[in-house]
Amino acid sequence: MEIPIAPKRASVRVVCLDAADRVLLLQWRDPHSGRLLWEPPGGGVEPGEAPVDAARRELLEETGLVTVIEDRPVLVDRDVIWKSRRHLVTEPFFLARIDADAPVLSRAGLEVEEQVNLGGYAWVAIDEFAGLPDALEPPHLAEVVAELRT
Repeated sequence: MEIPIAPKRASVRVVCLDAADRVLLLQWRDPHSGRLLWEPPGGGVEPGEAPVDAARRELLEETGLVTVIEDRPVLVDRDVIWKSRRHLVTEPFFLARIDADAPVLSRAGLEVEEQVNLGGYAWVAIDEFAGLPDALEPPHLAEVVAELRT
């Protein structure tokens, strides 16, 4: 059976590094399939909103973190199945740094559906990506992080 392609929606992601140079990942449960995946914080760009502003807003909503986000995105082609639809998108990934070591995060800004489907957060060293128990999206995130750092 062919998986329908989702309508295009502008979206962004934030690669957030803590003081120990670990990447913040969120674990999501697909509400349709139950599949678990890890990905950086992010989400949709609102009409009239600049992508860097959307990145800042999404980071705050999903984690409670407020920090400077570098406006030098890396464009990442993604092909991911979510809610029984195939999402073929190109997302700008932004870099943010936090001076603290694995700061405590907040779920207060999440929408109800996000509250239900967010399994948790983890600060993960790049060399530990391969050991994650669930899929990493995008699978080549280590390369994206390296490109953002240049």
